[in-house]
Amino acid sequence: MPDLLQIGGITDAMRIRLEQRFTIHQATDDYPGDAITHIVTNGHDGVPADILANCPNAQMAASYGVGYDAIDTDACVARGIVVTHTPDVLNAEVASTAIMLMLTSFRNFLSDEAHARSGNWETQGNAPLSRSADNRRVGILGLGRIGQAIADKLKAFDADVHYHTRSEKDVPYTYHANLVDMAKAVEVVICITPGGPSTHHIVNADVIEALGPEGTLINVSRGSVIDEAAMVAALQSGKLGYAALDVFEEEPKIPDALKSMSNVILLPHVGSATHETRAAMGTLVVDNLISHLDNGLVITPVPETKHLNG
Repeated sequence: MPDLLQIGGITDAMRIRLEQRFTIHQATDDYPGDAITHIVTNGHDGVPADILANCPNAQMAASYGVGYDAIDTDACVARGIVVTHTPDVLNAEVASTAIMLMLTSFRNFLSDEAHARSGNWETQGNAPLSRSADNRRVGILGLGRIGQAIADKLKAFDADVHYHTRSEKDVPYTYHANLVDMAKAVEVVICITPGGPSTHHIVNADVIEALGPEGTLINVSRGSVIDEAAMVAALQSGKLGYAALDVFEEEPKIPDALKSMSNVILLPHVGSATHETRAAMGTLVVDNLISHLDNGLVITPVPETKHLNG
């Protein structure tokens, strides 16, 4: 059987299917680099440069996740290695997480739940009033598949949707060619743009200050998209009102300053972390690997390697 290199963890269901078609080697063990033809990894670990160099006969790398900025796609293209990811199957789940973060931030759900659980409702009276999440001006940074799913879900809250992308799209939302201009025009910015060098710190101090002291910054994309230090400084000074974050620059490390703020919601990168969605992602990863093994074609290549498919 062909040799597959596993980077990071995989589910039991994935392993059962893969063991029927591949000999699986762990990247943490000694492995026969020359024999490796396929690699399975995830969006966090990617394919480190030393591993890629040690697998001269690799033909494909399948990533468990929609983001693939941890994989050097330029190097893969130069080597003729097709890279796949798992789009679409997690769109609704990540969109729901973004909406959940927005609702939690506006309605003070965490502090209200603590108020009820602690007994303070009985001893201290009602919790403070919160802010309505309805009829808000919401800007989406990155109107791809997940961004569109977020916009669809925002309809239920009568949101006025704005967006910023590289080019205008045929959608019924307000387009902003300049991100600072969008931040000035809205009350909420939801980040769902891909990571990587082109978007590194695209949400900088200027964007954050434009969003303002009543603004809410939500990130369900990559931690690198936001200048984390600038965001912390703005939250501390009052130049930014609120933040709700599922991703961080050096995760799993979260700055202590963020942990101490009551106007910040923190999640441990769980945007797609449901049994149903993760199972669908795992199935697609294995389907891509087996399809490539059987006929040289993959189902969901990343755009940079789409021309290598077949």
